Amino acid sequence: MTLAFIPSPAHGVVYLGPIPLRGYAFCIIIGVFVAVWLGNKRWIARGGRSGTVADIAVWAVPFGLVGGRLYHVITDYELYFSEGRDWVDAFKIWEGGLGIWGAIALGAVGAWIGCRRRGIPLPAYADAIAPGIAIAQAIGRWGNWFNQELYGKPTDLPWALKITSSADGRVPGTYHPTFLYESLWCIGVALLVIWADRRFKLGHGRAFALYVAAYCVGRFWIEYMRVDDAHHILGLRLNDWTAMGVFLLAVIYIVISAKIRPGREAIVEPGAGDDDTAEAKGDDADPRDKAEAEDNAEVEAEVKAEDKAAGDDAEPTEAAGDEAADKDEANGEAGAPRAGTRSLPHTPLRWRGAP
Repeated sequence: MTLAFIPSPAHGVVYLGPIPLRGYAFCIIIGVFVAVWLGNKRWIARGGRSGTVADIAVWAVPFGLVGGRLYHVITDYELYFSEGRDWVDAFKIWEGGLGIWGAIALGAVGAWIGCRRRGIPLPAYADAIAPGIAIAQAIGRWGNWFNQELYGKPTDLPWALKITSSADGRVPGTYHPTFLYESLWCIGVALLVIWADRRFKLGHGRAFALYVAAYCVGRFWIEYMRVDDAHHILGLRLNDWTAMGVFLLAVIYIVISAKIRPGREAIVEPGAGDDDTAEAKGDDADPRDKAEAEDNAEVEAEVKAEDKAAGDDAEPTEAAGDEAADKDEANGEAGAPRAGTRSLPHTPLRWRGAP
Protein backbone atom coordinates (compact mmCIF):
# COMPACT_ATOMS: atom_id res chain seq x y z
CA MET A 1 0.00 0.00 0.00
CA THR A 2 1.37 3.38 -1.03
CA LEU A 3 1.11 5.89 1.80
CA ALA A 4 2.29 8.88 -0.26
CA PHE A 5 2.89 9.63 -3.91
CA ILE A 6 3.42 12.42 -6.44
CA PRO A 7 0.12 13.15 -8.19
CA SER A 8 -0.03 13.60 -11.95
CA PRO A 9 -1.93 16.51 -13.47
CA ALA A 10 -5.36 15.58 -14.79
CA HIS A 11 -4.70 17.52 -18.01
CA GLY A 12 -1.50 18.45 -19.81
CA VAL A 13 -3.06 21.47 -21.48
CA VAL A 14 -5.00 24.48 -20.21
CA TYR A 15 -7.09 26.59 -22.58
CA LEU A 16 -6.91 30.34 -22.33
CA GLY A 17 -10.02 31.00 -24.39
CA PRO A 18 -9.26 29.41 -27.78
CA ILE A 19 -5.51 29.38 -27.11
CA PRO A 20 -4.10 26.11 -25.71
CA LEU A 21 -1.31 26.38 -23.12
CA ARG A 22 0.47 23.05 -23.11
CA GLY A 23 2.59 22.16 -20.11
CA TYR A 24 5.20 20.35 -22.22
CA ALA A 25 5.81 23.34 -24.50
CA PHE A 26 5.71 25.74 -21.55
CA CYS A 27 8.51 23.82 -19.79
CA ILE A 28 10.66 23.85 -22.93
CA ILE A 29 10.20 27.61 -23.40
CA ILE A 30 11.11 28.36 -19.78
CA GLY A 31 14.16 26.12 -20.07
CA VAL A 32 15.38 27.95 -23.17
CA PHE A 33 15.05 31.36 -21.50
CA VAL A 34 16.93 30.19 -18.40
CA ALA A 35 19.70 28.66 -20.54
CA VAL A 36 20.13 31.89 -22.52
CA TRP A 37 20.10 34.03 -19.36
CA LEU A 38 22.73 31.95 -17.57
CA GLY A 39 24.79 31.51 -20.72
CA ASN A 40 24.82 35.28 -21.25
CA LYS A 41 26.15 35.90 -17.73
CA ARG A 42 28.90 33.32 -18.20
CA TRP A 43 29.76 34.66 -21.66
CA ILE A 44 30.19 38.20 -20.33
CA ALA A 45 32.37 36.87 -17.51
CA ARG A 46 34.55 35.18 -20.13
CA GLY A 47 35.04 38.50 -21.94
CA GLY A 48 32.24 38.43 -24.50
CA ARG A 49 29.53 40.94 -25.37
CA SER A 50 26.09 40.96 -23.80
CA GLY A 51 23.44 39.62 -26.19
CA THR A 52 25.77 37.39 -28.21
CA VAL A 53 24.44 34.20 -26.60
CA ALA A 54 20.86 35.13 -27.50
CA ASP A 55 21.84 35.99 -31.08
CA ILE A 56 23.45 32.59 -31.59
CA ALA A 57 20.57 30.84 -29.79
CA VAL A 58 18.31 32.08 -32.59
CA TRP A 59 20.17 29.55 -34.75
CA ALA A 60 20.81 26.84 -32.17
CA VAL A 61 17.31 26.46 -30.67
CA PRO A 62 15.36 25.78 -33.89
CA PHE A 63 18.05 23.38 -35.08
CA GLY A 64 17.97 21.67 -31.68
CA LEU A 65 14.19 21.24 -31.73
CA VAL A 66 14.29 19.74 -35.22
CA GLY A 67 17.17 17.45 -34.27
CA GLY A 68 15.47 16.30 -31.08
CA ARG A 69 12.26 15.51 -32.92
CA LEU A 70 14.07 13.69 -35.73
CA TYR A 71 15.93 11.47 -33.27
CA HIS A 72 12.68 10.61 -31.47
CA VAL A 73 10.76 9.87 -34.68
CA ILE A 74 13.58 7.75 -36.14
CA THR A 75 14.16 5.69 -33.00
CA ASP A 76 10.42 5.29 -32.30
CA TYR A 77 9.18 5.21 -35.88
CA GLU A 78 6.52 2.58 -35.07
CA LEU A 79 4.61 5.24 -33.13
CA TYR A 80 4.01 7.17 -36.34
CA PHE A 81 4.42 4.88 -39.34
CA SER A 82 3.09 1.50 -38.22
CA GLU A 83 -0.39 0.21 -39.05
CA GLY A 84 -3.16 2.27 -37.54
CA ARG A 85 -0.92 5.25 -36.89
CA ASP A 86 -1.11 8.67 -38.50
CA TRP A 87 2.26 9.91 -39.81
CA VAL A 88 1.08 13.50 -39.38
CA ASP A 89 1.50 13.03 -35.63
CA ALA A 90 5.26 13.03 -36.20
CA PHE A 91 5.02 16.83 -36.56
CA LYS A 92 3.06 17.36 -33.33
CA ILE A 93 6.02 18.23 -31.19
CA TRP A 94 3.80 19.79 -28.52
CA GLU A 95 2.48 16.32 -27.64
CA GLY A 96 5.94 15.27 -26.44
CA GLY A 97 8.82 13.35 -27.90
CA LEU A 98 12.25 14.99 -28.08
CA GLY A 99 15.52 13.08 -28.07
CA ILE A 100 18.28 14.96 -26.25
CA TRP A 101 20.94 13.29 -28.40
CA GLY A 102 19.50 14.68 -31.61
CA ALA A 103 18.79 18.05 -29.99
CA ILE A 104 22.42 18.48 -28.91
CA ALA A 105 23.84 17.21 -32.21
CA LEU A 106 21.77 19.36 -34.56
CA GLY A 107 21.68 22.25 -32.09
CA ALA A 108 25.49 22.28 -32.25
CA VAL A 109 25.22 22.68 -36.03
CA GLY A 110 22.98 25.72 -35.57
CA ALA A 111 25.33 27.15 -32.94
CA TRP A 112 28.28 26.62 -35.29
CA ILE A 113 26.51 28.62 -38.00
CA GLY A 114 25.76 31.44 -35.55
CA CYS A 115 29.32 31.46 -34.17
CA ARG A 116 30.81 31.47 -37.65
CA ARG A 117 28.74 34.51 -38.60
CA ARG A 118 30.04 36.35 -35.51
CA GLY A 119 33.65 35.17 -35.75
CA ILE A 120 33.40 33.34 -32.41
CA PRO A 121 35.01 29.96 -31.57
CA LEU A 122 32.31 27.34 -31.06
CA PRO A 123 34.11 25.57 -28.15
CA ALA A 124 34.21 28.78 -26.10
CA TYR A 125 30.50 29.37 -26.72
CA ALA A 126 29.71 25.76 -25.79
CA ASP A 127 31.61 26.11 -22.50
CA ALA A 128 29.59 29.21 -21.60
CA ILE A 129 26.17 27.66 -22.22
CA ALA A 130 26.86 24.12 -20.90
CA PRO A 131 25.40 24.63 -17.37
CA GLY A 132 22.42 26.46 -18.85
CA ILE A 133 21.64 23.53 -21.14
CA ALA A 134 21.68 21.17 -18.16
CA ILE A 135 19.25 23.40 -16.24
CA ALA A 136 17.05 23.69 -19.36
CA GLN A 137 16.89 19.88 -19.44
CA ALA A 138 15.97 19.83 -15.75
CA ILE A 139 13.06 22.17 -16.42
CA GLY A 140 12.04 20.47 -19.67
CA ARG A 141 11.72 17.07 -17.96
CA TRP A 142 8.71 18.36 -16.08
CA GLY A 143 6.94 18.37 -19.42
CA ASN A 144 6.93 14.56 -19.15
CA TRP A 145 5.08 14.94 -15.85
CA PHE A 146 2.37 16.97 -17.56
CA ASN A 147 2.03 14.28 -20.25
CA GLN A 148 2.22 11.34 -17.81
CA GLU A 149 5.03 9.71 -19.78
CA LEU A 150 8.55 8.28 -19.44
CA TYR A 151 8.10 6.91 -15.93
CA GLY A 152 9.97 3.99 -14.36
CA LYS A 153 9.18 0.63 -12.85
CA PRO A 154 6.33 0.11 -10.36
CA THR A 155 7.13 1.11 -6.77
CA ASP A 156 5.40 1.98 -3.50
CA LEU A 157 8.02 4.48 -2.33
CA PRO A 158 6.72 7.71 -0.75
CA TRP A 159 7.90 9.68 -3.79
CA ALA A 160 6.27 7.33 -6.32
CA LEU A 161 4.51 8.92 -9.29
CA LYS A 162 0.81 8.13 -9.62
CA ILE A 163 -0.25 7.53 -13.22
CA THR A 164 -3.97 7.90 -13.88
CA SER A 165 -4.08 7.85 -17.69
CA SER A 166 -4.71 4.63 -19.60
CA ALA A 167 -4.04 6.06 -23.07
CA ASP A 168 -1.42 4.48 -25.38
CA GLY A 169 -1.16 1.30 -23.30
CA ARG A 170 -0.53 2.97 -19.93
CA VAL A 171 -1.54 1.05 -16.82
CA PRO A 172 -2.66 3.27 -13.92
CA GLY A 173 -0.58 2.83 -10.79
CA THR A 174 2.45 4.18 -8.93
CA TYR A 175 5.86 4.18 -10.62
CA HIS A 176 9.38 5.53 -10.19
CA PRO A 177 9.34 9.23 -11.22
CA THR A 178 12.25 8.98 -13.63
CA PHE A 179 11.46 12.46 -14.92
CA LEU A 180 12.17 13.77 -11.41
CA TYR A 181 15.36 11.71 -11.10
CA GLU A 182 16.69 13.11 -14.34
CA SER A 183 15.65 16.66 -13.45
CA LEU A 184 17.56 16.52 -10.16
CA TRP A 185 20.54 14.87 -11.87
CA CYS A 186 20.71 17.65 -14.45
CA ILE A 187 20.76 20.30 -11.73
CA GLY A 188 23.65 18.44 -10.12
CA VAL A 189 25.45 18.32 -13.48
CA ALA A 190 25.04 22.09 -13.89
CA LEU A 191 26.52 22.73 -10.44
CA LEU A 192 29.38 20.33 -11.17
CA VAL A 193 30.28 22.11 -14.41
CA ILE A 194 30.15 25.55 -12.78
CA TRP A 195 32.40 24.40 -9.92
CA ALA A 196 34.89 22.59 -12.17
CA ASP A 197 35.04 25.52 -14.58
CA ARG A 198 35.96 27.91 -11.77
CA ARG A 199 38.35 25.49 -10.09
CA PHE A 200 40.27 24.26 -13.15
CA LYS A 201 39.67 27.12 -15.65
CA LEU A 202 38.24 24.79 -18.28
CA GLY A 203 38.44 25.99 -21.86
CA HIS A 204 38.35 24.94 -25.51
CA GLY A 205 35.12 22.97 -25.07
CA ARG A 206 36.14 20.95 -22.01
CA ALA A 207 33.38 22.40 -19.78
CA PHE A 208 30.82 21.31 -22.38
CA ALA A 209 32.42 17.88 -22.65
CA LEU A 210 32.25 17.51 -18.86
CA TYR A 211 28.53 18.31 -19.00
CA VAL A 212 28.01 15.66 -21.68
CA ALA A 213 29.98 13.00 -19.79
CA ALA A 214 28.27 13.68 -16.46
CA TYR A 215 24.82 13.69 -18.04
CA CYS A 216 25.48 10.38 -19.77
CA VAL A 217 26.34 8.72 -16.44
CA GLY A 218 22.98 9.69 -14.99
CA ARG A 219 21.05 8.97 -18.17
CA PHE A 220 22.40 5.39 -18.22
CA TRP A 221 20.94 4.30 -14.88
CA ILE A 222 17.77 6.37 -15.29
CA GLU A 223 17.15 4.91 -18.75
CA TYR A 224 17.62 1.43 -17.31
CA MET A 225 14.69 2.05 -14.93
CA ARG A 226 12.18 3.12 -17.60
CA VAL A 227 9.42 0.78 -18.77
CA ASP A 228 8.22 2.55 -21.91
CA ASP A 229 8.66 0.73 -25.22
CA ALA A 230 12.15 1.02 -26.72
CA HIS A 231 14.49 -0.85 -29.02
CA HIS A 232 16.90 -3.23 -27.25
CA ILE A 233 20.37 -4.35 -28.30
CA LEU A 234 22.00 -7.19 -26.34
CA GLY A 235 19.54 -6.70 -23.51
CA LEU A 236 20.10 -2.95 -23.16
CA ARG A 237 17.89 -0.14 -24.36
CA LEU A 238 19.14 1.83 -27.37
CA ASN A 239 19.58 4.99 -25.31
CA ASP A 240 21.82 3.09 -22.87
CA TRP A 241 24.18 2.24 -25.70
CA THR A 242 24.02 5.82 -26.93
CA ALA A 243 24.86 7.13 -23.45
CA MET A 244 27.89 4.83 -23.18
CA GLY A 245 29.20 5.79 -26.60
CA VAL A 246 28.76 9.52 -26.09
CA PHE A 247 30.34 9.27 -22.62
CA LEU A 248 33.49 7.69 -24.07
CA LEU A 249 33.72 10.33 -26.80
CA ALA A 250 33.37 13.14 -24.24
CA VAL A 251 36.08 11.71 -21.98
CA ILE A 252 38.45 11.19 -24.92
CA TYR A 253 37.87 14.79 -26.02
CA ILE A 254 38.67 16.12 -22.53
CA VAL A 255 41.96 14.19 -22.37
CA ILE A 256 43.15 15.06 -25.87
CA SER A 257 42.03 18.68 -25.68
CA ALA A 258 43.85 19.21 -22.37
CA LYS A 259 47.10 18.04 -23.97
CA ILE A 260 46.77 19.89 -27.26
CA ARG A 261 45.24 23.15 -25.95
CA PRO A 262 45.78 23.54 -22.20
CA GLY A 263 44.31 26.49 -20.37
CA ARG A 264 41.48 28.73 -21.47
CA GLU A 265 40.92 31.05 -24.43
CA ALA A 266 42.31 34.54 -23.83
CA ILE A 267 39.84 36.14 -26.27
CA VAL A 268 36.40 34.65 -26.90
CA GLU A 269 34.86 37.46 -28.95
CA PRO A 270 36.91 39.78 -31.18
CA GLY A 271 36.41 43.47 -30.45
CA ALA A 272 34.70 42.98 -27.07
CA GLY A 273 37.72 44.45 -25.26
CA ASP A 274 37.59 47.62 -27.38
CA ASP A 275 34.04 48.24 -26.23
CA ASP A 276 35.11 47.95 -22.59
CA THR A 277 37.95 50.45 -23.14
CA ALA A 278 35.60 52.95 -24.76
CA GLU A 279 33.17 52.70 -21.87
CA ALA A 280 36.00 53.21 -19.38
CA LYS A 281 36.81 56.53 -21.03
CA GLY A 282 33.23 57.73 -20.64
CA ASP A 283 31.01 57.86 -17.60
CA ASP A 284 32.58 54.71 -16.18
CA ALA A 285 36.11 56.15 -16.17
CA ASP A 286 38.38 55.74 -13.16
CA PRO A 287 37.30 58.21 -10.39
CA ARG A 288 40.96 59.05 -9.77
CA ASP A 289 41.29 60.27 -13.35
CA LYS A 290 38.22 62.46 -12.93
CA ALA A 291 39.57 63.95 -9.67
CA GLU A 292 42.92 64.70 -11.27
CA ALA A 293 41.22 66.48 -14.16
CA GLU A 294 39.16 68.61 -11.76
CA ASP A 295 42.30 69.58 -9.78
CA ASN A 296 44.09 70.60 -12.97
CA ALA A 297 41.14 72.78 -13.95
CA GLU A 298 41.18 74.56 -10.56
CA VAL A 299 44.93 75.21 -10.74
CA GLU A 300 44.59 76.58 -14.26
CA ALA A 301 41.84 78.95 -13.14
CA GLU A 302 43.96 80.23 -10.23
CA VAL A 303 46.94 80.89 -12.51
CA LYS A 304 44.77 82.89 -14.91
CA ALA A 305 43.38 84.94 -12.05
CA GLU A 306 46.86 85.75 -10.73
CA ASP A 307 48.12 86.77 -14.16
CA LYS A 308 45.17 89.07 -14.64
CA ALA A 309 45.69 90.68 -11.24
CA ALA A 310 49.40 91.23 -11.96
CA GLY A 311 48.58 92.87 -15.30
CA ASP A 312 46.09 95.27 -13.72
CA ASP A 313 48.62 96.39 -11.06
CA ALA A 314 51.28 97.16 -13.67
CA GLU A 315 49.17 99.57 -15.78
CA PRO A 316 49.27 102.70 -13.45
CA THR A 317 53.07 102.68 -13.22
CA GLU A 318 53.72 102.23 -16.91
CA ALA A 319 53.63 105.95 -17.73
CA ALA A 320 55.94 106.81 -14.83
CA GLY A 321 58.37 104.20 -15.99
CA ASP A 322 58.51 105.74 -19.47
CA GLU A 323 59.25 109.21 -18.02
CA ALA A 324 62.05 107.87 -15.84
CA ALA A 325 63.57 106.11 -18.80
CA ASP A 326 63.68 109.40 -20.79
CA LYS A 327 65.52 111.10 -17.95
CA ASP A 328 68.06 108.32 -17.73
CA GLU A 329 68.75 108.53 -21.44
CA ALA A 330 69.36 112.25 -21.06
CA ASN A 331 72.00 111.57 -18.41
CA GLY A 332 73.66 108.94 -20.62
CA GLU A 333 72.37 105.97 -18.73
CA ALA A 334 70.32 103.06 -19.90
CA GLY A 335 66.61 103.28 -19.20
CA ALA A 336 65.19 101.41 -16.22
CA PRO A 337 63.07 98.45 -16.97
CA ARG A 338 59.37 98.94 -17.04
CA ALA A 339 57.17 97.78 -14.24
CA GLY A 340 56.09 94.21 -14.43
CA THR A 341 59.28 93.03 -16.19
CA ARG A 342 62.39 91.30 -14.92
CA SER A 343 65.97 92.34 -15.74
CA LEU A 344 69.52 92.15 -14.43
CA PRO A 345 70.75 94.96 -12.09
CA HIS A 346 71.50 98.15 -14.08
CA THR A 347 75.17 98.97 -14.70
CA PRO A 348 76.35 102.27 -16.41
CA LEU A 349 77.80 101.80 -19.88
CA ARG A 350 81.54 102.52 -20.18
CA TRP A 351 83.90 102.69 -23.12
CA ARG A 352 86.50 99.98 -23.31
CA GLY A 353 89.67 101.09 -21.61
CA ALA A 354 88.03 103.89 -19.61
CA PRO A 355 89.10 104.13 -15.90
